[in-house]
Amino acid sequence: MNEEMRHEIVRRRQGGASLRRIAKDLGLARDTVQSVVRRWEAERAGPGEPGPLPVPERRPSLVDPFNDTIQQLLQRYPDITIARVFEELRARGFGGGLTIVRERVLELRPQPLREPVVRFETPPGAQAQMDYSTYDIDFTAEGRRRVHLFSYVLGYSRRQYLRFVEAQDLPTTLREHIHAFTHLGGVAATCLYDNMKVVVLRHTDEGPLYNPKFLAFATHYGFTPQACRVRRSQTKGKVERPFYYAETNLLNGRTFRSLEHLNEVTVWWLANVADVRIHRETKQRPLDRHATERPHLIALPATPYDVAVVEYRVVNVEGFVAYQQNFYSVPWRHIGQALPARITETEVIVYGPKIEEVARHRRFPRGVTGQRSEQQAHRPSADPRQHEALLRERFAELGPNALRFLDGMLKAQRYGKAQAGKVLALLGTYARKDLLAALDRAVRFGAYSCNAVERILATQARPKSVLDTLAEDEQRHLPEWLRDNPVSQRPAADYLHLVEESTDHGPPPETDQTKTDDAETNHVDADEPRDDSAGPA
Repeated sequence: MNEEMRHEIVRRRQGGASLRRIAKDLGLARDTVQSVVRRWEAERAGPGEPGPLPVPERRPSLVDPFNDTIQQLLQRYPDITIARVFEELRARGFGGGLTIVRERVLELRPQPLREPVVRFETPPGAQAQMDYSTYDIDFTAEGRRRVHLFSYVLGYSRRQYLRFVEAQDLPTTLREHIHAFTHLGGVAATCLYDNMKVVVLRHTDEGPLYNPKFLAFATHYGFTPQACRVRRSQTKGKVERPFYYAETNLLNGRTFRSLEHLNEVTVWWLANVADVRIHRETKQRPLDRHATERPHLIALPATPYDVAVVEYRVVNVEGFVAYQQNFYSVPWRHIGQALPARITETEVIVYGPKIEEVARHRRFPRGVTGQRSEQQAHRPSADPRQHEALLRERFAELGPNALRFLDGMLKAQRYGKAQAGKVLALLGTYARKDLLAALDRAVRFGAYSCNAVERILATQARPKSVLDTLAEDEQRHLPEWLRDNPVSQRPAADYLHLVEESTDHGPPPETDQTKTDDAETNHVDADEPRDDSAGPA
């Protein structure tokens, strides 16, 4: 409390205000106001050593006669609730309210002793700690954005790696780990984590269940992830405390144009401030202690872990694949196909059906939507003959009826080539066999248009799922003799001789199960010829 507040309390008291009124007007506790007034009165009483402040006499309360009862209940049942104490007192004749019982229980209940947090030091290279912290930053060029600070700290030297990122997903987390390992020149033997889902899926009775993808990453680099106890964040004090240091020293008093500019400043700050300061715990510079720790770190593998994401994308009618609401062009001949796309931090790479690279684009930043990255080489050829030859090649893959449909549409439609591309794009929505059936029907009735094919599919087929698309593409690479099911279903009557052979040694005793099996056999063989000349029994 500052002197201005004390002065205001004394001034109001001299004006005749009650302690309750002063506390309410100033937003203070009544005990606080009373303490200031009593100290002021004691100082004005005269010179000499001030004695102990007088203890105010407690006003008699209805709960006073029940103090022993409350203490006995708390001693016998340490976790008893205030409501249960109130019920017990009412049963013993207490006539007061719940509020005074609550105040007395809080006064008499023993306060639990907090478990002391013992800071422990680890030998060089033994342990690291990793965590995220989230901030909303006003960038001068990009506006207000939410960013996440990735932090990886070596336990012995306290040297750290920091980088602001856009998300806390698995690819980002793995990628920043790799950057941290490179920055620090190696990997600590173990790393502490809280219960983030990218590392720990859940906790079981046997312990934490780790994300298999993260375990594969940890195996590649040879370190052991270690999950902290639930609601025990102080276990990671070495990584939690640097966040406060970054907030007060890195972010405080600085403005940033963009996320890229923020990370540029962070790199400078790590090298010129954080690494060369005297750490208050170790009394040494983190850079100097890191020189001692680095030989004890696990050496980096020859090749870094591949953190790129591979997803299948269907090429739309315009020859683009979509990723995070942005569009990237691929060669026009792949319209309607489901192609694998490899997503890295900076690129989108699309592969053809034979896993050959067909397109490579610079990836749009996260948060940017509705943009198109188009390469002119991916567009249809300006030469009409070459364009038509490419269409014939694609329709020839679908069979002779598909080629007849193409010929008919090129003759009947003014913009037949454009409609042919839309027909090919339907392969991304419907199964190949359904599209072929629709083309056969269109040829039969002379309906040479994309709209006609779409109407046929709408009435006779249903859109396929992503799994159907992948299965269809994989089936195209199988030999011809394996594409159709070579094993047909045989009728149950073909297996009756096995039953007859088993009964050569005499009929088994009839049981309920035998009756059930006979009934089922008769039901299965219902399609076999029967002699009904005898009529009903």
